[in-house]
Amino acid sequence: MKLTKRQTEVLVGTVLGDGFLQKTGPKNARLRLEHSDKQKDYLLWKGAQMSRLFQGKPSYLSRVHPKSGETYSYARWQSNASPELGVWQRYFYPDGKKTIPADIGKYLSPLALTVWYMDDGYFSEDKSSFIYLGKVSKLEAEILRDAIAKNFVISAKVYDKKNKGFALYFPVEETRKLHTLLKSFIHSSMSYKIS
Repeated sequence: MKLTKRQTEVLVGTVLGDGFLQKTGPKNARLRLEHSDKQKDYLLWKGAQMSRLFQGKPSYLSRVHPKSGETYSYARWQSNASPELGVWQRYFYPDGKKTIPADIGKYLSPLALTVWYMDDGYFSEDKSSFIYLGKVSKLEAEILRDAIAKNFVISAKVYDKKNKGFALYFPVEETRKLHTLLKSFIHSSMSYKIS
């Protein structure tokens, strides 16, 4: 199955964010989506973007957080395996570990950025924004910062959040530009993440 342009953009944003491409054979992979119960509508929207890959229904699970001891309820939805997803799995996980490819900018469209922001973005009370990157290297964080600057003329700073990994920080003026770009793509359940 060949992904459409829109499906590719949603996939790229998802993998930059919370999605995981799991290898299922020499050439195939499947996409795993996991979101909290509160984000169920967003999870269903994501699956609907690739409806030929996501059939059936999500599973609703719970787990105990190892540090806080609180029970966390979430939904998981796994796609069918396909060679097309296998190509993307090898692109993002060349050695089995997720990496940010040096040429990611060529795939970073407004929709891909929006999906990534819906997954990992945060709108602060002081009207600035963050995109949390997790355990990437500083170089990978800089690749993402530079791709956003080149593609959208939006400037971010790389912040080292120590135990939380790196994040991209958008000051107030850059946040306005970012949110203006994202607002026509953002899912209604995630509108609280933009001004």
